[in-house]
Amino acid sequence: MLLRRYLLIVPFLLGSFGLKKKDAGFIDWQADRKLEWIDFEGNPEKGSDRAALSSVQININFSLKNDQPEWHITCRFNKKKSWGKTKTDYILSHEQAHFDITEIFARKLHQRMLAYQLNKRNFQQDLQEIYQKTMKEENEMQRAYDQETEHSIIREKQADWLEKIKKLLADSENFTNYR
Repeated sequence: MLLRRYLLIVPFLLGSFGLKKKDAGFIDWQADRKLEWIDFEGNPEKGSDRAALSSVQININFSLKNDQPEWHITCRFNKKKSWGKTKTDYILSHEQAHFDITEIFARKLHQRMLAYQLNKRNFQQDLQEIYQKTMKEENEMQRAYDQETEHSIIREKQADWLEKIKKLLADSENFTNYR
């Protein structure tokens, strides 16, 4: 049985900075809030051999305020576009790991934004490059995770990846303040 996940990346946003009202169709990543099958509200694709599909995204809003950069990053799970057919704890842990990988890269994006030295002439291009580089790396890790585990079929590799993801989350703990 093949397991795949869908990654939705929302384009880089330049505009007014501000927190938006919470959307009931999304779950923001939280260390103490793990996914449950009830969160997967979408309908399975007809004819799909997938056991489950998770739609996750990283969003960033950026602005300049008094010539100082400000940004807000979100790492979210889309409940309406995510679904599960084979609802076991094992498959749910595979899907949670996809969400956790996305969180790792939301933190990495925040880390890179903190290190960025503002260049008023090129900041839009610079920020687009930072975002694109981070999303490319995230996509590569997501693909490697699914390929090496064969979408969770190889249990030993799945266990290895879960440990790796746990360590990466711990190592990036200093950059959780992007919320």
